[in-house]
Amino acid sequence: MSGSARDAILSRIRHANGGRPRDPARQAVVDARLAEARPGVIPARGQLDSEARIALFVDMAQRASASVLRVESYAAVPAAVADWLRQNNFPASLRMGEDPRLAAADFGTTTLDMTTGASGGDDLNALSHAEGGIAETGTLMFVSSPANPTSLNFLPENHIAVVAAADIVGDMEALWGVVRSRSGKGLMPRSVNFVTGPSRSADIEQTLLLGAHGPRALHIILVG
Repeated sequence: MSGSARDAILSRIRHANGGRPRDPARQAVVDARLAEARPGVIPARGQLDSEARIALFVDMAQRASASVLRVESYAAVPAAVADWLRQNNFPASLRMGEDPRLAAADFGTTTLDMTTGASGGDDLNALSHAEGGIAETGTLMFVSSPANPTSLNFLPENHIAVVAAADIVGDMEALWGVVRSRSGKGLMPRSVNFVTGPSRSADIEQTLLLGAHGPRALHIILVG
C-alpha cells in the first residue's frame, strides 16, 4: 500500500473517531499501556497450587498426545532421554542446543550419538529446553536463542522438551511475565513459540494425522 493511500485511510479513521495526528492525550494512553503490560483475561482453571498446576499440565499435555515423564533433577535427563528413544525404537542419535542446564547433564553416560546446534532438517531426534509450561492447556513456551534454536522444535521427527516443574504456571499471561523478567522490559526474544502436543492436522476428510507440519512425537521431561 502506498504512503498516500495509507495516510488517507488513517485520516478517515481519525476523523471518524475524533482523533488527530500525534494527539498527546492518545499517545499518553498508548505509552501507559506499553509500560504497564496489563494482563488480559485470566481463566480460573489454572489458578491452583503448585502440585495441582503440575498435575493439570501433565493431564492436558497427555490429552494432546504428548508423553510426560517427571524426574528429580537434570542429572536424570540423559538416562530419561535414552530410555524414551530406546522404548520407542528410535535411533540413538540426538541434536540439541547449548542450553547450560542441558549442557551440564552428563550425556557421556549414555550411548547416544550427540550433535549440537540448529537443525538443518535431517535430524530424527532433538532435545530442547522450554521457557515454561501452561497448566490450563498443557502448552510449552519456547523462546529463540543460540541455546535453544527454534529449528529444534519443528524440524526433527521426534521432539524431546525439558521444562522445569517450577516454571509451570497457570496461564499464558503469567508466562509473558516470566519472559519479561528474564529478558528485560522491551527486550523480548526474536521469536516465541507455543507448542501443545505433536504436530497434527485433520484437513483431509477430518482424519487426524500426526506429524503433518512438525514433529510426529513430543516427549516432555519435567524436572524437579
